[in-house]
Amino acid sequence: MQAKLISSIKNRTSLVWKIPTFPILLMLNFMFGLATSLFIPFSSIFGLDEVGMSNVAYGIFMTIMAIGGVVISTYIGKLSDRNVSRKLILIVSSVAAIAGYLGFAYVRDYYILCFIGFFLLGIASATMPQLWAHAREVLEQSDVPKKEVPYVMNVFRMFTALAWTVGPAFAGWILVVMDFEGLFMLVSLGFLLCIFAIFVFLKDEPKKVDMTGKQVMLGKFMLRPHIFANIIAMFLLHAATTINMQNIPQFVTKTLGGTEAHVGVIFSVPPVFEVPLMIMFGIMATRWDLGKLIKLGFFFSFAYFFLIWNVTEPWQIYPLQILSAANVAITAGLAVTYFQNFLPKEPGTATTLYMNAQKIGSTLGFLLFGYFSSLFDYQNVFTICILFTGIGFFVLLFFGQERKHKKVAEF
Repeated sequence: MQAKLISSIKNRTSLVWKIPTFPILLMLNFMFGLATSLFIPFSSIFGLDEVGMSNVAYGIFMTIMAIGGVVISTYIGKLSDRNVSRKLILIVSSVAAIAGYLGFAYVRDYYILCFIGFFLLGIASATMPQLWAHAREVLEQSDVPKKEVPYVMNVFRMFTALAWTVGPAFAGWILVVMDFEGLFMLVSLGFLLCIFAIFVFLKDEPKKVDMTGKQVMLGKFMLRPHIFANIIAMFLLHAATTINMQNIPQFVTKTLGGTEAHVGVIFSVPPVFEVPLMIMFGIMATRWDLGKLIKLGFFFSFAYFFLIWNVTEPWQIYPLQILSAANVAITAGLAVTYFQNFLPKEPGTATTLYMNAQKIGSTLGFLLFGYFSSLFDYQNVFTICILFTGIGFFVLLFFGQERKHKKVAEF
């Protein structure tokens, strides 16, 4: 049985590397993921401690940045599914990322930072969904069997997880040696290398359907009961994840008495387990219903937040990160394919829809973190995460599956 599993993994892995331009796409996914992993775990330390924002002002700042990402990336997503070059969009959004992070390196004025976060990093937020949409188009043009697409896309997502295995710990060391200026300079350099790779190695894939002049009926599409339920559930999950990501650095350093080094390790542990778990769940996705796996991911998330609420030492969070890894391996990897299957002829729009559920959830998460962390201690902020993931799991369990008969979907 074990030999058969290993052989299956080897065959599927060789399939991935034979897809045209996919090695370059994997490298770009790693670089974009690395840029994210260098900043996000320490964003609350940047805003609260480096810039000197209040908890509420920081929540508003991150909300403004999230809204910029939603509004601008949605518009870019619609353009990309028509006749606008996806390669050009990736280059422009990467240039915006360089300008934005250089601004973060040197600007400490709150209102200018809000402008940079909304406009420049709003454009930059299109890089990841556009790269994933491009990867899906490359798959559509390849000889990869349709049933293997979830596995291949999960391998693609796995390279983001690989970036997170080194990113937070490396960022913690950079902050000690070079402070935030050095950190943001390195992020900008990473995007510069990505621009070179995009310009030299990528080519635009032909659109399967010419959508020029056509309007995607997203409102009608989103209001289908099972799709709307999935959007709401993803919205709640990512709100909880954002609250957790902002709260852990403060919880560890100010409640548990830990250091930035503890924070770096905490954020580096999950990706170590995400890689094998993504392979495992990717193979399962070729045989199981994706909806059932998504529900399992929500259950892992609920259990994780309930347990972390009760820790008393920084090291106790380390083993709990395995649950976080299992959740991410499913909801961040398979969920992209899951949403793309809702709208298979428009992968850019479908991917952006998922990303926007994530971003809008993050918007609420930033606001709630800023508000509740100003009222309660950091440990009790986790109760919001427990509530959100519990509701999200319930919504998926009873409303997240399309069915012809009035029968409650079983998990």
